[in-house]
Amino acid sequence: MPKNKTHSGIKKRVRVTGSGKLMREGTKMRHNLEKKSSHKQRELKRDQVMARVDVKSAKKLLGI
Repeated sequence: MPKNKTHSGIKKRVRVTGSGKLMREGTKMRHNLEKKSSHKQRELKRDQVMARVDVKSAKKLLGI
């Protein structure tokens, strides 16, 4: 059987921690940044743990 390929879109957006959690970037950081406070921008810049409902499908795309 051939090897499974990792979905190229999800590998750019998600990273796996050592404990197996999936981390993603904060949303709403692409435009309209001058309306957002510096505090909010710093908050959104950090990686966030992916929601439980999305983890199953993301792991399937990653081949985990």
